[in-house]
Amino acid sequence: MSETLPAGAVGDVAAESVADDALLARIRSRAAVHDRENTFPHDDLRELREAGYLRMFAPVDRGGLGFGLERVAREQTRLATAAPATALALNMHLVWTGTAKVLLDRGDDSLAWVLDDAVAGEVFAFGNSEAGNDLVLFGSRTAAKPQPDGGYAFTGTKIFTSLSPVWTRLGVFGRDDTDPEAPLLVHAFLERQPGVETLSDWDTLAMRASQSNTTILTDAVAPASRVFRRLPAGPSADPLIFGIFANFEVLVAAVYTGLSQRALELAVEAAHRRTSLKANGRPYAHDPDIRWRIASAGIQHDGIPPQIATLARAVDALENRGAAWFPALVGLKVRATESARVVVDHALRVSGGSAIASSSELGRLYRDVIAGLFHPSDDESAHSTVANALLGPVPE
Repeated sequence: MSETLPAGAVGDVAAESVADDALLARIRSRAAVHDRENTFPHDDLRELREAGYLRMFAPVDRGGLGFGLERVAREQTRLATAAPATALALNMHLVWTGTAKVLLDRGDDSLAWVLDDAVAGEVFAFGNSEAGNDLVLFGSRTAAKPQPDGGYAFTGTKIFTSLSPVWTRLGVFGRDDTDPEAPLLVHAFLERQPGVETLSDWDTLAMRASQSNTTILTDAVAPASRVFRRLPAGPSADPLIFGIFANFEVLVAAVYTGLSQRALELAVEAAHRRTSLKANGRPYAHDPDIRWRIASAGIQHDGIPPQIATLARAVDALENRGAAWFPALVGLKVRATESARVVVDHALRVSGGSAIASSSELGRLYRDVIAGLFHPSDDESAHSTVANALLGPVPE
């Protein structure tokens, strides 16, 4: 029996991948430097853009690659095996282009221009996250002030703005309280301007190369042509919310699954490389305890890629699951990120003390996997969503 999982079990697309083996090798070779120096991987972005990565979701007839969410998630899993932080940063561009595709597939062309801009090389970033906003997409601490021409001026603070050094289009939302009895949540895209300030405050434990700096908005103006939704504050059934949520949760799951896959590969390599003096120089790969631990990691990991594929395929097929989509999506995100943490922990134990060296790839993965705790939906929010689906909401 093989000592390693078959590559197909985790989505082997090397022969047809946008990022081929040679490109992945170059990206992997740079990852440790960007992590150590806390810098953005400009070369990764340049090469991935040249390969077509930014336009994966755009239809072929618009100059894109015509991929659906299932294929893009597979590509992200593969990229994350080389550089999780690069993959996580690019997730934010892909969330917007994926949302545009979700809408276009359902007859809504309000964000079709996003796909065209992506084909032209523009980089989209996700500027919705706010400190202390546990309403996520259903509320905002950012003020959205209507302008005479139909545009909006946004004032507020956005956190975790991945791609901070390079974005050219920033998706934001804020609250319009012009009518206090009927506040609106306004969604728009900003370009770089004097009212947009990017702080240099991303000095973190994990996912350092994503450069997810804080963004300060001070009367930053989006013209009317870039204001694409005005929704009542609170929960919404608008397809935009589904598009953002589905792409975000599936692609986050894909990134951490790629990280998990790489950790498992490193554990297998370590088990073959390390030898036991007690066992007369035999490799640890023959030790029953080590074999049990690696098997546990494999069992933990191998159920997640099919779940990602199944949900992503359902999005691509326009399945109408109604409210049932949300517990399914949050469950996937939580299972993927928590499973990755378990796999990395097993891999670290198998690899021994060398894994805590600052030069260790596995040590970096151990830090990076922690970031999975903090992406929406977090553990508490996800459990609330699933509990409401199974038990109904708690009476007020």
